[in-house]
Amino acid sequence: MSLVLEKRSDLPPLWRWWGARVGMTALASLSDGRPPASFSLDVDQPLDVAPAFGSGRFGAPALRAHRDGRSFSHRFRHVRTEADGARILMLLTDPVARISLEQEVALDAKSDVLTLSTLVRNDGDTPLSIEWLAAATLPLPADCETLRAFTGRHTAEFAPVLVAMPSDSWVRENRRGLTGHAGPPGVFISGPGGTRHAGRTYAAQLAWSGNHRIEVACDDDGLWTLQMGEAFAPGEIVLSPGASYRTPAMLATFSADGLNGASQNFHAAIRRRAPWPREGMRPRPVHLNSWEGLYFAQDESSLKELATRAAVLGAERFVVDDGWFRGRDNDEAALGDWVADPRKYPRGLGPLAGHVTSLGMEFGLWVEPEMVSPDSDLFRAHPEWILQIDGQPLLTARHQLVLDLGRSDVRDHLFDRLDELLSGLPIAYLKWDHNRDLVAAGGADGRARYHDQVVGAYALFDRLLAAYPGLEIEACAGGGGRIDAGIAERCHRFWTSDCIDATSRVEMQRGFLAFMPPEMMGSHVGASPAHSTGRSQGMAFRSAVALPGHFGIELDPATLDEANEALLADGVARYKALRDRLHHGRVWLGEGPDGLVWQAHGEAGRGLLIVTRTAPGHLRRPPSIVLPHCAGAGPLRVRLLHLASEAGHPAPDAPLFARMREAGEVFDGDWLAQAGLPTPAMKAESVAVYEMEAA
Repeated sequence: MSLVLEKRSDLPPLWRWWGARVGMTALASLSDGRPPASFSLDVDQPLDVAPAFGSGRFGAPALRAHRDGRSFSHRFRHVRTEADGARILMLLTDPVARISLEQEVALDAKSDVLTLSTLVRNDGDTPLSIEWLAAATLPLPADCETLRAFTGRHTAEFAPVLVAMPSDSWVRENRRGLTGHAGPPGVFISGPGGTRHAGRTYAAQLAWSGNHRIEVACDDDGLWTLQMGEAFAPGEIVLSPGASYRTPAMLATFSADGLNGASQNFHAAIRRRAPWPREGMRPRPVHLNSWEGLYFAQDESSLKELATRAAVLGAERFVVDDGWFRGRDNDEAALGDWVADPRKYPRGLGPLAGHVTSLGMEFGLWVEPEMVSPDSDLFRAHPEWILQIDGQPLLTARHQLVLDLGRSDVRDHLFDRLDELLSGLPIAYLKWDHNRDLVAAGGADGRARYHDQVVGAYALFDRLLAAYPGLEIEACAGGGGRIDAGIAERCHRFWTSDCIDATSRVEMQRGFLAFMPPEMMGSHVGASPAHSTGRSQGMAFRSAVALPGHFGIELDPATLDEANEALLADGVARYKALRDRLHHGRVWLGEGPDGLVWQAHGEAGRGLLIVTRTAPGHLRRPPSIVLPHCAGAGPLRVRLLHLASEAGHPAPDAPLFARMREAGEVFDGDWLAQAGLPTPAMKAESVAVYEMEAA
């Protein structure tokens, strides 16, 4: 990847290039090749790093700010540029409006990902209202064709959205107060003929867990610009004299290897940002979470029995979900009162935690620190601690309100409660939930607190991880409502969705992998019928769909018959055998003929291939699937490790697949990339798992 800026003596640097790596033996100035345009200002207004409102350039401005309606038009001057090879810092100022901008651009060569952010400072002596500040304004070439993003809702995250490049602008704005169930604030833009595997792809995501805005805008020069930043509530960011605001970081990457190449770059960048210990990530442990097994009907005895059954299956971590604390028999009360319920746990949680660890498993606990129930001791003691607007009704969701984490006393109280739990129990893992959107997020002063809420949550996460560096945290927000690169610096796992229907999970998990690496993707084997959809799938299929991520179990094994318990134990063992190859290296996603989808993990010369069929095929015979990532890999031995399908009425077989199940079959990588890999007959809701190694 190359990024090229043209430095000017007293004006902001100009964008010349962002994209494939290029040489610059002799690059003429932009003005040399731009003849005057009709019906335009006499002074040219090319795209610079901080396009200004009211400057005569009518594309998307990087900043919208004013002083009580004045100083709304800006003319930035270049003060200085600092560069150290991997980082550029540009200082710009508007001496009339008395505003300074600091724009930082850093390139991580190991991931090929840019990290961009902008700081605005009020150099004047009156308040400065900020309505919009882009983390960066990136140029996109005129021949871009397709924009890919995601939408979603609770239990239906990561629904892909594919649209042609806009003639004017495309905007996604989120005002929910947290990331939202559409997934990370991000977008992929493809050049001519771009596919998953080839073609120019430009991609970016915002490292922020709150309100956000993304805009792809076209200007009358025929170019597009890409901007991302935090979306502000009215009057939310007002800078006093000398004060400043910095945007969340924008992670941006280019790949000539299509969507997969861009996603692989994101995975590398997120892995470098994740809060793994100095020695690195250990193998992701299999865990059983109690929620869909018991819901609120838990006590010491029932959870000890559940933990024993989990250990028999091979679980390595046992997580106690919602319902363990005082007065919590349903979701209508007790959030905020983080003390073990004496009716359910008369001896506290210690005996249960001791039982779990004696079985060789880690002990984990569910919490939702940012929330409070109106029916709770905490709310009765501190009704002023919630986000609210005086005179407006208190709007609950899941019977809960939101604590104001912009307040230091609230954060201190929550840290003390969590510290008491963590210091008194062998808790290795917190499932940290966030089960509602923010609505009237006002502070005690009546001003909007959406921004402060995210900053305060980050501060609480950071303080806990500093105090307990061995602690692992899962980010959950009604499932996938808080998955983004900002919280990824503070958590070790995401709960992808509250929907564990395996058929639904196939597309959701592929959407997750567009942005985040597989080892952070919580993927569980749920009950059948699935609690969220009512659909049923076989145990072999459910286990295979959960295989590529961070594998877990979300059911009570006591409900399984002997055959299904054996299938689940087999799935656990398979995950343990394969997780090192699943969770390191690159990931490729692809689509095959007749409804097949596939994904490959690792490297072409040593990796795993997972082929999934969710619906019945329409062809008479199973098709071959083309694997472009195998091109140039040389001879590869392919073994069919597992075909997850319902027992009984087996699909027709062939000698080739019998050999692939034994010693394997050798194919040339170029053959697989062009002619494809033959696939066995697969019924609906089945998964084939292959091993591919250099022959």
